[in-house]
Amino acid sequence: MIMDKKEIGYVGLGKMGKNMVTRLVEKGWGVVATDVSTEAVKEISVIGARGVVNVQELVGALSSPRLLWVMVPHQVVDTVLQELVSSLSPGDVVIDGGNSNYKDTMRRAEELGAKGVEYLDAGTSGGPGGARNGACVMVGGKRELFNRYEELFRDMAAPDAYGYMGKSGSGHFVKMVHNGIEYGMMQAIAEGFSLMKSSDLEPDLKEVARIYDHQSVIESRLIQWLGEAYERYGVGLNEISGKVSHSGEGLWTVEAAREIGVPVAVIEESLKFREDSQSNPSYTGQVVSALRNMFGGHEVKKEKE
Repeated sequence: MIMDKKEIGYVGLGKMGKNMVTRLVEKGWGVVATDVSTEAVKEISVIGARGVVNVQELVGALSSPRLLWVMVPHQVVDTVLQELVSSLSPGDVVIDGGNSNYKDTMRRAEELGAKGVEYLDAGTSGGPGGARNGACVMVGGKRELFNRYEELFRDMAAPDAYGYMGKSGSGHFVKMVHNGIEYGMMQAIAEGFSLMKSSDLEPDLKEVARIYDHQSVIESRLIQWLGEAYERYGVGLNEISGKVSHSGEGLWTVEAAREIGVPVAVIEESLKFREDSQSNPSYTGQVVSALRNMFGGHEVKKEKE
C-alpha cells in the first residue's frame, strides 16, 4: 500500500516542530497542528498549516487512515498518546519523532498495536536548522509502514538522510547511540581546544578551528559550529557557561551499554564530565556548551558560577 494523500496531523510546535511543519507545508503537505502554546498554533497558521486547539480537534480534522507525528519531550509522550488514543481508529498511524527511550517506544508500539493503531519511531537529528532545511531521520517499526510513508521521510530529510533502521524501537535506539557518540566527539574537541588555549604557544583558536574544518581528518559540522561560536562569542567564550547540561540520551546510552555488556568508556566519561561540570565549570565545558547552543539552540548563557 502506497500513501495516497499528503496529509498529516502534528503534535508539538517547539524549536523542532515549528520548523518541520514549515518545511512540510512547503513540500505540499496539508498539515493540521496543535500545541499547548496558543501562540505557537497562531504562528504556524500564518505559514499555511491549520492550527487547532487540542488533539481531539486535530484527529477530527484528518481523514482516515490518519497519520500523526508527535514531537514533544519524552516525559509527556505517554500523556499525549493517552489523549490521542481515545479518538483514533484501527489503521491510524502515530510516529514519535522525539528523543524517547527505545524501551518506552517498544512498549508503546505494543500498547497501541493492541488497539489496532500502528506506531513508528523516528529518531530525528540536525537540530532546529535540520528540521527547517532537511533533517537526518532514522525510522524503526514495521518495514511496510516505512515503505508506505517513505515520501514523508524523504520530504523531511536532507538528500539521502533518511532510512529504515529495523523493528520497533530501532529508530530511537540508533538516535540514542548517535547522541552518545555526539557526547564523545564534542568532549574530545573541547578538551583539545582547552589544551591549546592553556598552552604557552598561544595558537589562534579561531584560525585553528578554520583550518581544522578544511580537509583535516577531523573536519566536521561540530568543528564548523565551533568556528561560528568563536565568531559570535569570541575565543574566550566569556558569555558561555562552563556548566554543561545533558538531556538524557547520553545516560540512556551508557545504561544500555551496561545492560548489553559493551564498554563505552569515552561516552561514559563524557557524561561524567557533564555531571561534574555543575560544580566544576571550565573552558572545556564552555566549548561543549557553545556547541550545544550552535546546533541545538540550547540556552547556555553564563549565570553566576
